[in-house]
Amino acid sequence: MKGKMIVIEGLDGSGKATQAELLTKRLENEGKKVMKVSFPDYDSPSSSLIKMYLDGQFGTDPDSVNPYAASTFYAVDRYASYKTKWAEHYNTGGIIIADRYTTSNAIHQCSKLPKEMWDEYLEWLFEFEYSKIGLPTPDEVIYLYVETSISQELMMKRYGNDKKKMDIHEKSADYLKRSEAAAAYCADRLNWLTINCVENNAMRSIDDISDELFSAVLRKI
Repeated sequence: MKGKMIVIEGLDGSGKATQAELLTKRLENEGKKVMKVSFPDYDSPSSSLIKMYLDGQFGTDPDSVNPYAASTFYAVDRYASYKTKWAEHYNTGGIIIADRYTTSNAIHQCSKLPKEMWDEYLEWLFEFEYSKIGLPTPDEVIYLYVETSISQELMMKRYGNDKKKMDIHEKSADYLKRSEAAAAYCADRLNWLTINCVENNAMRSIDDISDELFSAVLRKI
């Protein structure tokens, strides 16, 4: 019996890792069979092309690598993770909490294309990863919405205001703004659940966001 997959999605600096960790612990406390996975899987050799891409070895601008090529880097990494780490858990009824997934390709690669090509790309992406490769389709995608201006401030704090530590996505304000627009489109087009993490031009508390996220997931599983 296949399990459930819940994906926590959002732009850089939106708190995905923190919320995925909290959600996993809260579900464990409820007695659920749950496992957290994160993408890219930087601990695995399967992420080597992603590291090269984000490090700027294929070009220092995100647009240097076309969306279809970049998508394959991330898809292969997910496939390797699935086959070696979490397929058994998922296929025996366990819950998977994913910090990013195929949905990140949807956001970050759509942003490289004209809007009139987004639907064509999304159709290709999901056919490629879910049908051709055989990765599980999420049961729910929860999009943590944070305005780009706020998420950039949070990223700068994370890196101690040292831009040299940022990857090519994080360094490009234009790319991040385009990704925000693509994320809004995908959330609406693909029926993702959106949680607004900002109130009065500031981030809501971690616990407040966690409570809303936890309640949403309990309804789904």
